Amino acid sequence: MSLPTDTPELAREPEAALSAMPEVVDHVAVARLYGEPLFALPQDLYIPPDALEVFLEAFEGPLDLLLYLIRKQNFNILDIPMAGVTRQYLSYVEEIRSRNLELAAEYLLMAAMLIEIKSRMLLPPKKTAEGQEPEDPRAELVRRLIEYEQMKLASMRLNELPHFGRDFLKAQVYIEQSLQPRFPDVQLTDLQQAWADILRRAKLVQHHKISREELSVREHMSMVLRALQGRRFVEFENLFDPAKGVPVLVVTFIALLELAKETLIEITQAEAFAPIYVRLAFTPA
Repeated sequence: MSLPTDTPELAREPEAALSAMPEVVDHVAVARLYGEPLFALPQDLYIPPDALEVFLEAFEGPLDLLLYLIRKQNFNILDIPMAGVTRQYLSYVEEIRSRNLELAAEYLLMAAMLIEIKSRMLLPPKKTAEGQEPEDPRAELVRRLIEYEQMKLASMRLNELPHFGRDFLKAQVYIEQSLQPRFPDVQLTDLQQAWADILRRAKLVQHHKISREELSVREHMSMVLRALQGRRFVEFENLFDPAKGVPVLVVTFIALLELAKETLIEITQAEAFAPIYVRLAFTPA
């Protein structure tokens, strides 16, 4: 199945205008070399058959091909000769379709649009309000072509700008500097809050340390004897000092028992429940 390269509508174009336009402006490029299309492969270059499919996308789409045909022949984009351009466009699509049908699908859609526009141009214009010109069937296509060309030129200008990583690299220099660090200011309320947190954590952990106190019974025996020296008697309770703690009281009591055992003191009581007195033992002369 081959695409039609001519239609009844196209045949109505002036013969002089059609004969002046070539059938094909250029052959479809099979590769790109440094950004330029390559229309014939070098004879001394071997290319694997599977690699040929990467060469087929010479144009970036139907609009790119149509714009190429218009600019290559210096046509006015606002007054496109639809018959000749459509014929050339169909020749390109036929060549692409013979190589890659899947790639030619989107080009076929544009070909149908071109034929439709030319058909509408051959029909009588629709009636419009008085004083208004009829709409040109090419207006929508022209608008799309102008927008596409503007975007293409803008992308080319952007591509000419220096690109980081392609045209230049970022210079990086590491310099060690010893600078005086500046710490942020601390408010009084922050210190108060920090101190309150420390106290709160301290209450959660409590320690009880037991220490061993060295107490001598002999030493307390001497202290009791000194307390009784020169006195007739001393009440039992007066020999103890509660302020010194329970361990001292116990040792003092043991010292009294040792002194009584060695008959160095006498512990007396006049009657039951009467006060207890302590005195030095009587020693005969």
